[in-house]
Amino acid sequence: MSFYTSLSGLQAAQTEMSTISHNLANVSTNGFKKSRTDFADVIASSIATDPTKLIGSGTVVKANRQLFTEGNLKSTGSALDLAISGDGFFTVKTSGISASTAYTRNGSFQVDPTSHYVVDAQGSALQVYPVDAEGNVTATGSDGLINLKLPETSGVPVATTKVALDVNLSANATAPTAAFDRTNAATYNNSTATTIYDASGNAMTLTNYYVRNSATSAGGSDSWSVYSYVGNQQLSVNGSSNPVTVSFDSAGAMTSPTAPISYDAFTPPSGGTTQSLTFDLAGTTQAPSAFSVEARSQDGKSVGQLAGVTVDESGVVTANFSNGDTTALGKVALANFANPSGLRQLGNSYWSASGVSGQATLGSANDNGFGSLQSGTIEGSNVDITEELVALIAAQRNFQANSKALDTANQISQTIFNLQR
Repeated sequence: MSFYTSLSGLQAAQTEMSTISHNLANVSTNGFKKSRTDFADVIASSIATDPTKLIGSGTVVKANRQLFTEGNLKSTGSALDLAISGDGFFTVKTSGISASTAYTRNGSFQVDPTSHYVVDAQGSALQVYPVDAEGNVTATGSDGLINLKLPETSGVPVATTKVALDVNLSANATAPTAAFDRTNAATYNNSTATTIYDASGNAMTLTNYYVRNSATSAGGSDSWSVYSYVGNQQLSVNGSSNPVTVSFDSAGAMTSPTAPISYDAFTPPSGGTTQSLTFDLAGTTQAPSAFSVEARSQDGKSVGQLAGVTVDESGVVTANFSNGDTTALGKVALANFANPSGLRQLGNSYWSASGVSGQATLGSANDNGFGSLQSGTIEGSNVDITEELVALIAAQRNFQANSKALDTANQISQTIFNLQR
């Protein structure tokens, strides 16, 4: 009997060493949760047996219990690296023909270059709740979950029709002596470049050249000539390519033009539809200080290219675009369970629900029963190397002790067999 008792101890110790070895092997696995081997003693008895004379029959492995304590949080700086501080799991939809829902604490997500879905290293799509423009959830429950996808572009192109530019022209500037030539900087005093857009959203450059006129009118008034070009094409007014004259009184206030300048329709450098443009200099002044641009605006718009992604503390994912647009894409869905230790391990830091764990309860970060969400952070393994090595030594000693007991039982058996001879 002692032979089988020692053998059960050997098997139990070997199981514990396997569990500890698995923990140590995943010390650097993001989102990994260590396990602990629990044992129970075995007693063979009947109702007629004197309880003071019972002898144990060894041990059995009762359970390999998963421990869902929080791992170390590591800052990465990547907006799509997410970590849950507290209770909860990320919900992902696995890829492939047999796609299913899985749960993970590994929040290392990235953008799939082909589909533009936000996925993990296994290609499983992060699940989010759909939201409106203000980030309010518009659907709940497991049927309301969607794959998080980042759009490549945002908005529709709008051709520029109005440009407003307020500049200060230096009263101390001297008039150039040579005729205006945009390729010769000595023939003009200052210039400005403003980005505008055609009907397809293509960027163009509106360049304005400011030339101080030599003549000063009676009363101390002064004037400047303004030449305007889109690309290499000079803009005209009423069919004339002459520059626009901007006049100032002796106090430096602009006296003309009194209304925005309306240029004739022109063809954009990219071709296509002609467009008209007005140029407003209403806030332009002439002062002794240096030339400066005080304000600039235009009403055109290009198609926005995806420039970045942010995830706030509540889990709302927002895409930012090059044209200034921002779009709320979804709210990260979290799951929790009545008994997380009962989750079925699938590998790759995945778990699935089981009858022991109970069905998933879905919610969002900071809701009751769910932890907070941190962007730019990843949760590492919760394995403590020192603790595991100490446990491994104890398991090894346990194995050696049971091995010694087994060897002793074997020697006793051999002695008994020899007595029969």
